[in-house]
Amino acid sequence: MEETTQDCAQTPPRTILLVEDFDDTRLMMRLWLVKNGYRVLEEETGEEAISVAQRALPDLIIMDVMMPGMNGLDATHRIREHQALRKTPIVAVSAYGADEYRALAIQAGCDEYVATPFEPDALNKLIESLLTARASANLNVLQTDSDH
Repeated sequence: MEETTQDCAQTPPRTILLVEDFDDTRLMMRLWLVKNGYRVLEEETGEEAISVAQRALPDLIIMDVMMPGMNGLDATHRIREHQALRKTPIVAVSAYGADEYRALAIQAGCDEYVATPFEPDALNKLIESLLTARASANLNVLQTDSDH
């Protein structure tokens, strides 16, 4: 198989860490994310999410709020303690749609909160928006650093 110049120049897919304890939900979300061009890492617990996030430095994290053991909000708080992950977008996902859960998620360090079931197009726009904002912030930091 021949590689074209375009193939070589393409940027690698952005990596999303998907943290969800229910197998069916995780499978559905993984298939959807892969279909939308993302590389997906999967974990089932908050503890595993912290470890993988530190190792892989994903571009974005989708974090289930309610999980056995360490919940997603505690895991998010712990992830934010690591310098390299402080600006990584984290989207909390939960079946609890109440505003109080959104406030708790934001307080824990999440960038956004999505109640399930969610509209796939809306989630995709949110993911793209967060990734674009992160890329812009990183570009601004690089430009500022090179100015000095």
